[in-house]
Amino acid sequence: MTIRLYDTSARQIRDFSPLKPGCVSIYLCGATVQAAPHIGHIRSGLNFDIMRRWFAYRGYEVTFIRNVTDIDDKIIAKSADQNRPWWAIGYENERAFNDGYHALGCLPPTYEPRATGHVTEMVEMMRGLIERGHAYEADGNVYFDVRSFPEYLALSNQELDNLQQPSGAGETGKRDPRDFAMWKAAKPGEPSWETPWGRGRPGWHLECSAMAHRYLGTAFDIHGGGLDLVFPHHENEIAQAKAYGDDFAQYWVHNAWVTMSGEKMSKSLGNSVLVSEMVKRWRPIVLRYYLGTPHYRSMIEYSEEALREAESAFARIEGFVQRVVEKAGAVEPAAEVPLAFAEAMDDDLGVPQALAVVHTTVRQGNSALAADDKEAAVARLAEVRAMLGVLGLDPLDPHSAGESDRGEDLHGVVDTLVRMVLDQREAARARKDWPTADAIRDQLSQSGLVIEDSPQGPRWSLGPR
Repeated sequence: MTIRLYDTSARQIRDFSPLKPGCVSIYLCGATVQAAPHIGHIRSGLNFDIMRRWFAYRGYEVTFIRNVTDIDDKIIAKSADQNRPWWAIGYENERAFNDGYHALGCLPPTYEPRATGHVTEMVEMMRGLIERGHAYEADGNVYFDVRSFPEYLALSNQELDNLQQPSGAGETGKRDPRDFAMWKAAKPGEPSWETPWGRGRPGWHLECSAMAHRYLGTAFDIHGGGLDLVFPHHENEIAQAKAYGDDFAQYWVHNAWVTMSGEKMSKSLGNSVLVSEMVKRWRPIVLRYYLGTPHYRSMIEYSEEALREAESAFARIEGFVQRVVEKAGAVEPAAEVPLAFAEAMDDDLGVPQALAVVHTTVRQGNSALAADDKEAAVARLAEVRAMLGVLGLDPLDPHSAGESDRGEDLHGVVDTLVRMVLDQREAARARKDWPTADAIRDQLSQSGLVIEDSPQGPRWSLGPR
């Protein structure tokens, strides 16, 4: 058994070899909390949640760090625009992100550090970089000297002579326009912290280098994040950490975007789809299926039609699970997933291929049900539950079973009312009044219910929208 991952820095799929046998350390760039999350933000959390679950299934002890960037230019700008404290905006949106992660079934990280809680570590790293000749102070700012680090731009494969480094307001005193800010001098009315170079606040890139060092040490296994972070963020993280003396990440794994009309979903484009609104319209487990089942390196083009297709596909899985449970009672997940599923997941987290194994097993289970082969149906359900558990999609898991957005509190009332109507339909069928029986079924279907006639009698479920 060898897990293989696409390493952005190597530009190829590599066998995963952990620094410490039996353990895996992962640092994921988490939320920048200037606004509530859209589904593009949450996709990254889902992809790395599945990675984490698969490592755990394979027997690894996982340390998973997902940071919170709670101070940056955008948060400060929002604070000025809204006349609200920067920390209030950050905390409000941090909670919105955590609500989104939780709703879609992401396991909590081992640690979730905030940038503002690690200024001491940042000052220590800057002091070391200045002493080593990799950084310098100017006008209260501290900059990283990119020419001092020969490996700079190896991750993004750019040429230094062609580089255009993003710069913010107030970044004065640079020796080279391509140098980037690690620390920004304080401006009137902005949050600031005391340092040997005057009051100021951290730059985005420094935050992650310092927090990764604090929680994972000088070297760790995997650094993850969205594809848009390769440059400048991850490139600058590498420069800071390695120039400081850390070996830093051994593998770089990046997930692709969620797009709308071919453009990356972002707040600046005004095309974001907020998670808080989406979970009102779609079951969270369906959103997880939609966002988590394409390959993590594949773009997802958002559309309502694609979500409906995901809902229908998951309903086929869920329907099989429910039918077996009704027939055989509780079924525990199998101890091991099918070999084909494991091989797909080992190969760069091939979730689409793994999901194909799930659907094949569901079809086999439905055939067993049709043949009244209870033992085979139960065996297939045990396999399906094991696979869905790895993907975070098991409808019998307490988290999923407790979804409230479908009105679970009213389920008993609705069931009683639907049963009354189904009894009327059964009475019409008994007296061979087929027009009335068909009319009742059609009315129920128009109400969004799917009626199935089984040997145990009619059963209902909510159909796709």
